[in-house]
Amino acid sequence: MEFGWWEKDDEGRKWNISVRFHGGNVVFSKKTGHHNPWIDFEGSDEQWDRLLQEAAKRLPRRLMSREEFARLKAQRPP
Repeated sequence: MEFGWWEKDDEGRKWNISVRFHGGNVVFSKKTGHHNPWIDFEGSDEQWDRLLQEAAKRLPRRLMSREEFARLKAQRPP
Protein backbone atom coordinates (compact mmCIF):
# COMPACT_ATOMS: atom_id res chain seq x y z
CA MET A 1 0.00 0.00 0.00
CA GLU A 2 1.30 3.44 -0.84
CA PHE A 3 0.52 6.88 0.57
CA GLY A 4 1.70 10.24 -0.69
CA TRP A 5 1.51 13.99 -0.12
CA TRP A 6 3.48 17.20 -0.66
CA GLU A 7 5.40 19.16 2.00
CA LYS A 8 7.49 22.32 2.06
CA ASP A 9 10.67 22.47 4.12
CA ASP A 10 12.04 25.47 6.02
CA GLU A 11 13.92 26.63 2.92
CA GLY A 12 10.73 26.68 0.83
CA ARG A 13 11.50 23.59 -1.29
CA LYS A 14 8.54 21.36 -2.17
CA TRP A 15 9.03 17.67 -1.43
CA ASN A 16 6.96 14.80 -2.73
CA ILE A 17 6.62 12.39 0.22
CA SER A 18 5.85 8.74 -0.48
CA VAL A 19 5.31 6.08 2.17
CA ARG A 20 5.19 2.40 1.28
CA PHE A 21 3.65 -0.11 3.70
CA HIS A 22 4.11 -3.73 2.69
CA GLY A 23 4.79 -6.89 4.64
CA GLY A 24 4.94 -5.03 7.95
CA ASN A 25 7.64 -2.63 6.70
CA VAL A 26 7.14 1.13 6.47
CA VAL A 27 9.50 3.06 4.17
CA PHE A 28 9.42 6.85 3.93
CA SER A 29 10.88 8.34 0.72
CA LYS A 30 11.06 11.88 -0.63
CA LYS A 31 12.15 13.72 -3.74
CA THR A 32 12.06 17.20 -5.14
CA GLY A 33 11.72 17.78 -8.87
CA HIS A 34 10.97 15.31 -11.62
CA HIS A 35 14.52 14.23 -12.42
CA ASN A 36 15.86 13.70 -8.90
CA PRO A 37 16.03 10.27 -7.27
CA TRP A 38 13.92 9.16 -4.32
CA ILE A 39 15.71 9.41 -0.96
CA ASP A 40 14.70 7.08 1.89
CA PHE A 41 14.51 8.72 5.33
CA GLU A 42 13.13 8.27 8.84
CA GLY A 43 9.70 9.86 9.20
CA SER A 44 9.24 12.57 11.83
CA ASP A 45 6.43 12.56 14.39
CA GLU A 46 4.45 14.99 12.21
CA GLN A 47 4.91 12.74 9.16
CA TRP A 48 3.78 9.69 11.13
CA ASP A 49 0.72 11.65 12.26
CA ARG A 50 -0.03 12.54 8.64
CA LEU A 51 0.47 8.91 7.54
CA LEU A 52 -1.97 7.61 10.15
CA GLN A 53 -4.43 10.35 9.23
CA GLU A 54 -4.25 9.40 5.55
CA ALA A 55 -4.63 5.70 6.43
CA ALA A 56 -7.68 6.43 8.62
CA LYS A 57 -9.38 8.04 5.60
CA ARG A 58 -9.14 4.71 3.77
CA LEU A 59 -10.93 2.69 6.46
CA PRO A 60 -14.53 3.83 5.69
CA ARG A 61 -13.98 3.23 1.98
CA ARG A 62 -12.62 -0.27 2.72
CA LEU A 63 -9.36 0.47 0.94
CA MET A 64 -7.55 -0.66 4.08
CA SER A 65 -8.66 -3.20 6.67
CA ARG A 66 -8.72 -2.54 10.41
CA GLU A 67 -6.05 -5.24 10.83
CA GLU A 68 -3.74 -3.49 8.37
CA PHE A 69 -4.37 -0.17 10.12
CA ALA A 70 -3.51 -1.75 13.50
CA ARG A 71 -0.26 -3.19 12.04
CA LEU A 72 0.63 0.21 10.60
CA LYS A 73 0.02 1.93 13.97
CA ALA A 74 2.20 -0.69 15.67
CA GLN A 75 5.13 0.24 13.38
CA ARG A 76 5.25 3.83 14.66
CA PRO A 77 8.37 4.40 16.74
CA PRO A 78 7.78 5.31 20.41
